[in-house]
Amino acid sequence: MQSNLMLLLAAAIWGMGFVAQRLGMDHMGPYTFNGLRFLLGALSLLPLILWLRTRQQTGTSRELLKGGFIAGGVLFAAASLQQVGLLYTTAAKAGFITGFYIIIVPLLGLALRHKTGLNTWIGGAVALAGLYLLSVTEDFTMNLGDLLQVVGALFWAIHLLLLDHYSSRVAPIRLAAVQFVVCGLLSLAVAFTIEVPSMAGAVAGWQALLYAGLVSVGVGYTLQVLGQREAHPAHAAIILSLETVFAAIGGVLLLGEHLDSRAMAGCSLMLAGMLISQVRLRWWWKSRRDRVANAK
Repeated sequence: MQSNLMLLLAAAIWGMGFVAQRLGMDHMGPYTFNGLRFLLGALSLLPLILWLRTRQQTGTSRELLKGGFIAGGVLFAAASLQQVGLLYTTAAKAGFITGFYIIIVPLLGLALRHKTGLNTWIGGAVALAGLYLLSVTEDFTMNLGDLLQVVGALFWAIHLLLLDHYSSRVAPIRLAAVQFVVCGLLSLAVAFTIEVPSMAGAVAGWQALLYAGLVSVGVGYTLQVLGQREAHPAHAAIILSLETVFAAIGGVLLLGEHLDSRAMAGCSLMLAGMLISQVRLRWWWKSRRDRVANAK
């Protein structure tokens, strides 16, 4: 129960992070915001790295840097699409569409010869129907913000597969810190190219920056690491997928966003699809098959 509560709190922190991301762009551009928040996030992981330094000594520095640079580059693409997309869509919709990566991960895994169950296909179909109701209008168009979030979900899925690949080779917390630094520096490089970063903007948006950087990354990631040590993997995935629900709650309560009945139906279907994709149905199918065979 304690581990599940930690994961639930992490999901709530990450969900509310969409609100901070929207508010932060009242004072600075999306790339400036991402650059500062990911560098703050890397800094916030230092206490956790020091705490786990005697427990996580796997991998070489070369492997760590290679994994960190690759994962950081993909993270930069995913975070940029998400942050720029938030300029054109709501935090609630962004949260649900981003959560679609839970469905994409096992589908991409097929290319890597990973096995996937019937639940993935059923959950994917349900979530896709929800995405249609949530984002596609009656004249079959999708606004730019939602489209960027959909493409971003693909990069979030790729990013998760990369972390899965490298986390068994190097210390996961150190890998996270390196990728955050890479993502932050790439974001700031773009910011100084196409935006006008200023200290005044950073100071004006300090609350959103601290939440998105220190709380969302530092506290949220620490809770995930501690919670997943004892929690069942399937339970952990389901609980963390509730991040989308908290994003919707935060958008409605704190940003005054509104979801009509069509969007609410879409959100409900997307959440149902995400949950279904995390629950294995093989045992049900096998027991049903056995019952049919016994009846004959």
